Amino acid sequence: MRTGGTRGAGGARGGGRARKAAVAVTTALTALFLTGQAPATATGSSAAPHGGPPSDPAPGGPQRPYEPDVPGPRNIDSLSATVTPDGGTKRGVRVGFDRTSRSDEGGAPAGARRFVFLFDESLDFRPEAFPVCARKVIEAEGVDACPEGSRVGRGTSHVYPEGTAEVFAFNTRHANGLRGALVVIPESNALLELTWERVTPEYRESGYEWALDEIVPVSAVPPEDRAGTLRFELEWGAAREVGGREVSFAELSGDRDERLRFGLWSSFVTGQIALPETTTVPGGKRAG
Repeated sequence: MRTGGTRGAGGARGGGRARKAAVAVTTALTALFLTGQAPATATGSSAAPHGGPPSDPAPGGPQRPYEPDVPGPRNIDSLSATVTPDGGTKRGVRVGFDRTSRSDEGGAPAGARRFVFLFDESLDFRPEAFPVCARKVIEAEGVDACPEGSRVGRGTSHVYPEGTAEVFAFNTRHANGLRGALVVIPESNALLELTWERVTPEYRESGYEWALDEIVPVSAVPPEDRAGTLRFELEWGAAREVGGREVSFAELSGDRDERLRFGLWSSFVTGQIALPETTTVPGGKRAG
């Protein structure tokens, strides 16, 4: 399966004036959330054009168990991104997400329920060309037991109030048969499941196509006591040789001088929904 190889209805390359107009609208709406002008409302409320939070970009995937919203601070999030060559195929790239978060009250950001990584429609993904690592392998033996070539991402988590932890991402196929990834933070024994999903038509109109939907599992810690991360850096991408030729996990199908769009739809235990977005040119400097 080539995840981005076939464009579904409404998911063809937008390009041109229509896409730029949609991007401009989305950018303006995002600015409202980042400045705190929009109200903190619960998941499932109206879409951003009607004054509510950004709609769910991947509602058809696995569902997180219900938890009621709890009082807490408003998170103020921002996002920057990079797209760089992966050293493998001609069009192979690594996509770096760099999310920062702070509380409007000055303390720890509110904990998260879910993140959805949104990728520009100019990117194709080939998880079928890479080995997979099963959750049970990591739980029993750790990340070093995963098959060679299954790691497709790496990054750093910056915890509150200080300190960092290494992050690994592995290609996987979940027990339900869906393709996805496992994000692992060995230092805190965190293991998060992500699923590949096509975004809704509303998001395709804004220039996205594929998403990695990450569910933060419910824990025994009360929601109001779950602190969010101050910063989370995660770069997706890998290259390996298969049958005597190089293959890339992520490939750029558009022009290398085209500005690409990325987003990180985020849901928090307070019921707040945020959608920081950014654009960047492949090979260019990090953009915010």
